[in-house]
Amino acid sequence: MSKPRDGKQPSQRQLRVGELLRQRLSEELRRFDFEPKILKRAVLTVTQVAVSPDLRKATAFIMPLGGDNAEAIVALLNDDVARLKKPVLSGLHLKYVPDFVFRVDESFDRAAHMDALLAENAVQRDIDDTPDNRLDNKLDDKPTAAESDTAHEDG
Repeated sequence: MSKPRDGKQPSQRQLRVGELLRQRLSEELRRFDFEPKILKRAVLTVTQVAVSPDLRKATAFIMPLGGDNAEAIVALLNDDVARLKKPVLSGLHLKYVPDFVFRVDESFDRAAHMDALLAENAVQRDIDDTPDNRLDNKLDDKPTAAESDTAHEDG
């Protein structure tokens, strides 16, 4: 018997199916014969496939190398979903065939924004001013036994 889910965390089955779809989609995007030139030249990364709890919908997060033309590429992929669906899902034994939607993966942008925030002077000052760092700085200021012996000999 399975535990009741709160709907916030994906189940193990959702994660497994999502990862399997991500791998298959990555392979198929590499081999697929696209019509528009922009898709033929694009090097795409499928970063994640999120699957709904009923496994009927799948959202594939895509990022082209360098992030160039991301919105246009995702729009073209969404237009080609019907052609991509069959080769990606062939051989999978799922009760329902999930509907695919492509989205631009914005996690890289969010990570870069977080890095920029953490690199700001005010944040660095706060990080350096934690109680642990203050204690470490006080310990670093105390001379070692050998240094204090040298100081007494000089004086």
